Amino acid sequence: MSVRVDERLREAPMVPVQCRQCGAKVLARKSSWAQTSVQWDAAASAACMERHTASALPSGKPLPHCSQLRESLWQAAESGALPILEPPPS
Repeated sequence: MSVRVDERLREAPMVPVQCRQCGAKVLARKSSWAQTSVQWDAAASAACMERHTASALPSGKPLPHCSQLRESLWQAAESGALPILEPPPS
């Protein structure tokens, strides 16, 4: 069985975005204003204070998102550094 290549990533690859708060660098792809895909690596997870704090909580579950990174992603999208693939509504 072969692995299917995701053509969406070939046509519009994920781009690096850095959190303005902690400096964590993730890969992101914004399909629309409402949908963002984020790929964390070990270095980004270790740098993120919100994720680090959440993993120390009694539940021990990592935080699925970070409010500071969310803000950095939004600013990157507004500035055009993180392209939005879906055209704006007319």
